[in-house]
Amino acid sequence: MMIKAGSPAPEFTLKDDAGIVRRLSDFRGKPVILYFYPKDDTPGCTTEACNFRDDYSAYQKANVQILGVSPDSVSSHQKFKSKYTLPFPLLADEGHEVCTAYGVWGVKKTMGHEYEGVFRTTFLIDANGVVSKVYENVKPAEHSVELLAQLKT
Repeated sequence: MMIKAGSPAPEFTLKDDAGIVRRLSDFRGKPVILYFYPKDDTPGCTTEACNFRDDYSAYQKANVQILGVSPDSVSSHQKFKSKYTLPFPLLADEGHEVCTAYGVWGVKKTMGHEYEGVFRTTFLIDANGVVSKVYENVKPAEHSVELLAQLKT
């Protein structure tokens, strides 16, 4: 079941693209954009990540931490981050435990085929670790602008 706004964000411990262990609690005191995406270096995921990159200075101004999460490996994240010069950590959830804890792992359908994967979803988490907004079925090309507008309100 997906985590709802008003709920405490589930704590996690994952390695990032540099192999550094990251915990959600490491970022207490500042808002966090925790975005879940299906796969490194695929069209939609690249568009979404590059828009966050292009808008990164606005997130820094707002004192917001961006964290990307997918079931890809640390080495896959390293390549993706390097290829597109992404300035924020990408977290490797290879066993999809964190995706499951947030309720964004499940059965997907593409062209009549069913498979398990990540639902493209973003959680805006406040400085106290509480989910303030959930964005489901994110449109990669518009998502960063949508988040920045939310942060200004």
